[in-house]
Amino acid sequence: MSRASNAGGWLKGTTVRKGGSIATNHHSTRSNTPQVQSTSLTVFGGGIKDASGRTSEYFSMDDQCPVCKSDRYLNPKLRLLVSACYHKMCESCIDRLFTLGPAPCPICQKILRKLAFTPQTFEDLTVEKEVAIRRRLAKDFNKRREDFADLRSYNDYLQEVEDITFNLINDIDVAETEARVERYRKENATLIELNLRRDEQYVQALKEHEEQDRLEREQRALDARKEEELEREEKEKDRREIIDRLETSTKDAAKVIAKSRAEAHKRLSARTAATTLAKSSAQLLRSRAAQSTTVPDVPHVPLQDDWYTYDDMYILRDDYDDVYSEAVREDREGIMRAGGYRVQEAWNRAVRSAVTALFLPPLSGASPSNITPGTPESTVASTS
Repeated sequence: MSRASNAGGWLKGTTVRKGGSIATNHHSTRSNTPQVQSTSLTVFGGGIKDASGRTSEYFSMDDQCPVCKSDRYLNPKLRLLVSACYHKMCESCIDRLFTLGPAPCPICQKILRKLAFTPQTFEDLTVEKEVAIRRRLAKDFNKRREDFADLRSYNDYLQEVEDITFNLINDIDVAETEARVERYRKENATLIELNLRRDEQYVQALKEHEEQDRLEREQRALDARKEEELEREEKEKDRREIIDRLETSTKDAAKVIAKSRAEAHKRLSARTAATTLAKSSAQLLRSRAAQSTTVPDVPHVPLQDDWYTYDDMYILRDDYDDVYSEAVREDREGIMRAGGYRVQEAWNRAVRSAVTALFLPPLSGASPSNITPGTPESTVASTS
């Protein structure tokens, strides 16, 4: 019963701050919650979250060291780390087995070092392994689209990276795959270094852009506060002016008040117009600066031709015998048409693509006997 109650309090979450003090809502003299001594962290049932809300270390109340069989119920301060072979061990076993130097893993016999153990981030160690492998390969296989002559070469390169990643994740021909990675690293060392510098420049530019946005937000907030303060001062000034005029004027009080308010409204309109003009000018300058640095996005042209060339070659009917769109057409509440989906657009694309395919040239190297009668290739061949 005590274990269940402790687990319930553990799942509610506590905040651990540097200095060892733990803020909780329970007045207890002793807690079975692990005392994590670090900067401000949030401890919860699934691990430890940093200040940004990301899980920096995952653990569970069901954790158990596979070597010494110690669990969190017997040892509330139990902390499991992940080895290079992706097996978990507690800190006590790591100190006992690897303090004197490299030693075999007690589970798979792979030689490990003490410094190679890292905290677990994901619940599934398979995901942990895949993320680590992809992060390591991304440092070397960092080519971009502009580094290739055509799209096909770039796609082949991406497929090669995925093949290498798959082999390392699933332990398939590991030695041969690692040699393949090392050979690629040596052959493309210059380009790898160049792309690393590009990435660093991009990250730096992104940080500068975020800093500029932050400064602009702070400046806008400051301007808004100044404008509010100025507006309050203007209202107080108008109020005092109305009182002074009422004290010294012999005219009707309603006329004096109306005249003072008209003058105040005129001053407010002039100030608002000036502020709007300044904001629009600043926005125009920012938009021009952005346009000068924007890389043009070349649109994708289907089949390398003009998509609208075939508009006058077919007539789109109002209805088709289309079983795939029957559920959409019968949806009277419009739930399946959310986001602007229209069945007519899908029909238009299908018919247009079919008409476009009629103008494709025959397959290179295909003999007339290999072309099925009635296909677009046979139609083009018969008309040529």
